[in-house]
Amino acid sequence: MKRRQFIAGGIAGAAATTGLSLSAPAIAQEKRQWKMVTAWPKNLPGPGVAAQMLADRITTLSGGRIEVKLFAAGELVPGRGVFDAVSEGTAELYHAVPAYWGSKSKGILLFGSQPFGLRADEQVGWLTHGGGQALYDEMYGRFGLKPFLCGNSGPQWQGWFKNEINSPEDLKGLKFRTTGLASEMCSKLGMAVQAMGGRDMFQALQSGALDAGEFIGPWTDSALGFQQVAKNYYWPGVGEPSSAEECVVNAKVFDELPGDLKDAVRLACESLYNPVWTEYTTKHALALKKLVDEEGVQVRKLPDSIVAAMGKAGEEVITELLADSDELVKRIAESFVAYRDSVGRYMVYADNGQMNARASALNF
Repeated sequence: MKRRQFIAGGIAGAAATTGLSLSAPAIAQEKRQWKMVTAWPKNLPGPGVAAQMLADRITTLSGGRIEVKLFAAGELVPGRGVFDAVSEGTAELYHAVPAYWGSKSKGILLFGSQPFGLRADEQVGWLTHGGGQALYDEMYGRFGLKPFLCGNSGPQWQGWFKNEINSPEDLKGLKFRTTGLASEMCSKLGMAVQAMGGRDMFQALQSGALDAGEFIGPWTDSALGFQQVAKNYYWPGVGEPSSAEECVVNAKVFDELPGDLKDAVRLACESLYNPVWTEYTTKHALALKKLVDEEGVQVRKLPDSIVAAMGKAGEEVITELLADSDELVKRIAESFVAYRDSVGRYMVYADNGQMNARASALNF
């Protein structure tokens, strides 16, 4: 125990024993005021809601010793500037997705989503039980950051298209919004990929600057109004079988915390993963029904020829990561592939088997 902590503990114990109260300045010294910057508009259904839940939960689990104030995208820094803001110490932590940080390292992208990759349960399984967290820490440590997963959107959709698509030829030159490794997969198919936020995507679809785009799924997408400017909603989103959300803390700030507050931050993140994921699943289902029944949205399945073409392009993306000149990126890709293949072989009998059986036999 550090001398300062020991002395503080002794003073607190003495005060409790004698009935004395500590002065307000002494109590105030124990509180930390943290700024959380996010990549989302405030209270955006899905990630904006999850970010506020995280800020509140850290405050609660720390007993108020860490007070987290949330700043939505643009309030303190732009949404795509949160990584640098926390790395440089402008804010203590951020809430976003790893898919936004490919310019820092392509290895980062694997911690968020992968073409034909991990589902939400597999993603957290890889980090928790497959060695992924150590690699996550090592990669973000290069930038003075400490990362945690804190939620997941579940399966994303291929997105909103103004016109139907029937073959890989229809994708060539298509102006399309996506992000992360999915953008590299789409680029290999000749799509003109653009990265932008959800509100900008709506405006670009409306103006014709985009022909199509994907964001998250029915709950969040409907809140942003994409159904007003494009009616063809395609599934499955093979570029992002899930998309992990992350809480990332400035490493120096995190390292200076006493052990119990480190645990409070870690547990706040871990305890939100399932609630965030299952809220997405529940509300996506409700929102999709409304989109179809009340908004005239046409739900369309990607043609098999397009899925096959995307599969080939996705394989190329992962193969390139496995041969990356950055030794850490290569190790991350190898770990991901090993976990995907191991769990994937089991899922044929487990979850896949159960879902197929339910679909074929459900009469009640």
